[in-house]
Amino acid sequence: MVVEGGTGRTTAVRSGQPSFARLWQLLEPMYGGTERVPEEWAEGDFPRVRLTVVWGLSGVGGWPTTNRPPGGDVAVERQDQLVVAEDGTPWVRSDPTPAVEDDDIRWHRAPRSLFDRLDRARLLGDPKGGTAGSAAAAGLPGPVRGEVRWAVAAGALGLAAGAGGTLLIRRAAARREAGPPREEPRQVLIDLDE
Repeated sequence: MVVEGGTGRTTAVRSGQPSFARLWQLLEPMYGGTERVPEEWAEGDFPRVRLTVVWGLSGVGGWPTTNRPPGGDVAVERQDQLVVAEDGTPWVRSDPTPAVEDDDIRWHRAPRSLFDRLDRARLLGDPKGGTAGSAAAAGLPGPVRGEVRWAVAAGALGLAAGAGGTLLIRRAAARREAGPPREEPRQVLIDLDE
């Protein structure tokens, strides 16, 4: 889930999409180290957040862990925020476990060349906090405009498919026979060859 800083506009991006691959390269969520930042940044006074990415894992949960059918839950794995220093250096502020209240915040520089390319295409939100996306892309050159339109269309289609899938799973779970047996004993298959 991508949340633009300043506008709060959210977009769902899935693995396998080009925009997901670009975010993965830019934010490097598997990077485990941290770099030294100014003291005021560490205390919470850092530049305005350009975008926030909440990395999640879908299709988790289900019986016997939860009282729901398998595949309907999402686990929040990590949260990354992109900020830009006064000198134009892109930084990533990472919280590896956002569900846990702790002070484990990590910082690292993002690849400058990739940031500049995505920023020129306005795929990282407007640096001044205004609206970005397809409306701002109307005056961009052809290939960039087409890329932005595709990303917006794919995001909307993914969000619609996700909402439709959720409704279907909920409807199936609400059926009378859905779920594991409630009162009778569960059956277990045993391999007798061992």
